[in-house]
Amino acid sequence: MSADLHEHVGHGHARPDGTRPGDDVRVTAVARRLVVALAVACAVASVLGVALLWPPAGTLAALREQVSADGPVTTTVEGTVLSTQQETCPGTSLDRLPDGSIPASASCPTASVRVLDGDAAGQVVQVQVPADVVRGGLGAGDRVDLSYFPPTEGYGASWAWVDFSRTRPLAVVVGAFALLTVVVARRRGLAALVGMALAGAVLGLFMIPALLAGESAVLVSVTGCSAIMSVVLYLTHGFSLRTAAAHLGTVSGLVLVGLAAHVAVGATHLQGLSDEDSGYLGQLTSMGVLQGLVVAGMVLAGVGVLNDVTITQASAVWEVREHAPGAGFRTLVSSGMRVGRDHLASTVYTVAFAYAGAALPVLVIIAVTDPAWLDALTSSKIAEEVVRTAIGGACVALSVPVTTAVAAAAVAGASVSREGAAPTPPAGAAAAAAAPRAGAPAALPGRRALRAAERTGRRGRR
Repeated sequence: MSADLHEHVGHGHARPDGTRPGDDVRVTAVARRLVVALAVACAVASVLGVALLWPPAGTLAALREQVSADGPVTTTVEGTVLSTQQETCPGTSLDRLPDGSIPASASCPTASVRVLDGDAAGQVVQVQVPADVVRGGLGAGDRVDLSYFPPTEGYGASWAWVDFSRTRPLAVVVGAFALLTVVVARRRGLAALVGMALAGAVLGLFMIPALLAGESAVLVSVTGCSAIMSVVLYLTHGFSLRTAAAHLGTVSGLVLVGLAAHVAVGATHLQGLSDEDSGYLGQLTSMGVLQGLVVAGMVLAGVGVLNDVTITQASAVWEVREHAPGAGFRTLVSSGMRVGRDHLASTVYTVAFAYAGAALPVLVIIAVTDPAWLDALTSSKIAEEVVRTAIGGACVALSVPVTTAVAAAAVAGASVSREGAAPTPPAGAAAAAAAPRAGAPAALPGRRALRAAERTGRRGRR
């Protein structure tokens, strides 16, 4: 592929007239029917899978009742800090010093909080606050969340610290993100936000209850994510053969991610018990469910990366075909893979850095405690991130040639034509048409008409 052609290949950015590179490629009817049929089959299969794996009604409600039966019912209320007071109390194992000793006394700060909602609205209560929270910054005016324990036999009502109340700042951050997305990306940005809402609905209404009900993690995660992408891809990128080719590549990547994650989690004995929340969840469910959640988490983590890679590959092949009308299947695959290799390389270390950022506190602990690095990497917390990165990267690597081959097969026999101009003829036909016949006058009116048609086409595209 020539250097000037390589410069045109990218993510399929729009032209000034609103069209995208590759829109002038006209795919044959046979290729169009085949790709569309396969894409529709994938979408229908995912919908049927969701219907067959739909969890029994009341799955989450039963777990909530179990949680409620394990202790008194609590209510979370919001309050405003009026003041903080420093007090001392006997040290406990939670105050253990770096040398392993327990201090005789420790800091036990309390906060005076005015309750803002619930039956006790307006009441000022005293709440014990973790010393680390106060040292990190807790002052008058901060909004906090408290747990309210109603009175029981022999005990009065009590209050406990939960966390800072982040509802308002989170709403501002998310609102700013959504606004900027719509302002910059316009209709496509709005479609992407709708797709995110749809993904959240599938995750909350189908995937999480189905996993808790004990359904196969591979089937639930692959089916749910395929159903999400069957809608989000077309909603964001429009209905086109190029999007259908990316859809096929994405589904194939999801299947590979699910199978590879299932094998890797079993081989490395990842049980999902790397933190307190997982341990608490293990008390409510089973070890099989916890392992399933690890597998499903790996599949979910790979969805966004697969989407980006497959869309890029399909657009790259379409654009190569537009700028090289004579390129065959092998040339299209070779040129598309050049783009794919660059994109894959950047994607792999992008994913690795993202996971490293999420696990940064753990990495800091490792650096401070200075254990053997190999032992640290094989611990449950780090090993889960390592496996997630490796599985995601490997399956993205496999999805690149799959998507490239599907797109190249679709456009290998396509023609290239622009609106307002005649389809691009073969090189021999163009030369024969350009050569004047012996004894015939030059076809000046025809050339003038062709230029006029080209100018009209350019005005229409503007």
